[in-house]
Amino acid sequence: MKYETLRCELDQDVAQITLNRPEKLNALTPQMQAELRQALARLESEGSTRCLVLIGAGRGFCAGADLSSGDFPVDENGEIDLGLSLELDFNPTIRALTRAPFPTVAAVNGPCVGAGMSLALCCDLVLAARSAYFSQAFCNVGLVPDAGSTYFLPRLLGLSRATGMMLLGQKISAEAAAEWGLIWRCVDDDALLAEAHQFARELCRKPTRTLALCRRALLASSVNDLDRQLDLERDLQRTAGRTRDAQEGLTAFREKRTARFTGA
Repeated sequence: MKYETLRCELDQDVAQITLNRPEKLNALTPQMQAELRQALARLESEGSTRCLVLIGAGRGFCAGADLSSGDFPVDENGEIDLGLSLELDFNPTIRALTRAPFPTVAAVNGPCVGAGMSLALCCDLVLAARSAYFSQAFCNVGLVPDAGSTYFLPRLLGLSRATGMMLLGQKISAEAAAEWGLIWRCVDDDALLAEAHQFARELCRKPTRTLALCRRALLASSVNDLDRQLDLERDLQRTAGRTRDAQEGLTAFREKRTARFTGA
């Protein structure tokens, strides 16, 4: 299937989605987000994807929302309603990524700003090129962090650093992001894509449906009390235990051999 604002390629069981508006540092438009959701839905329906790599074309990962057109949604009174764009575009996109039935790897190859930063952080593993940077630039245009920023950052960084990023709007280097625990790893620029695919291949060898269930538990852990989290673990373990991969894993454990997982 052809897309105008991104590329979606499948190499055996690893899919790569490339945001493809390099002249705009891959800034997000409604069309790009719709195409991203369509690509995710297609990969899920086809059933052969066991891991996804997300990257940007050109010299940037994603510059956040494309504000250059000034074509903002309005309410019934003709007032600008940026909340509508969140409801229709950004929030469904973040939900689609966090609900993918396979693990996801973000390969941050350059500027990763605003909602683009949320796009990366909602992936399961984030690798960044050494020249990349992260920025919560909302305050520079008089807006509130969105697209899940106020959810992801405090959980990853703690309140103090999350507040600093949001109130100051400063750039954080990839090395600092790795030191702070914002991302999984900082790598040399020319090694980024290869390392991202290496991680993807490693994830493909694991019980990928169960990895997606792990994500569900982790995302819920900060808002659940202990009783609710224990109940969620029970429910997810029930689901995991009925997969063919769990049956294979338990059998392999008893037979003292390496499990051969298929993602089923």
